[in-house]
Amino acid sequence: MTLEEIRQRYPNEWVIIEFTELDKMLRVVEGEVIAHSPDKEEINRILLPLRNEKLSIEFTGDGGTGKA
Repeated sequence: MTLEEIRQRYPNEWVIIEFTELDKMLRVVEGEVIAHSPDKEEINRILLPLRNEKLSIEFTGDGGTGKA
C-alpha cells in the first residue's frame, strides 16, 4: 500500500508501517500497516516488543510533523 493510500485509509491517526520501499530521502513510499491509532501512546506501547529494522511511525493528519 502506498503512503498516500495509508493516509486515506487511516486519516488523522498514527500508524506503524513495515516499509517495503523508501525514496532517496529515506521517506516511506510503500509498506504494510502493522498498527494504527489516534493515540500516539498506544502506538508506542505496540512498538516496544516489535523487532524489525524496517518500521516507521507516521502521522497521517495535517497537524503533525509526519514523524514520531
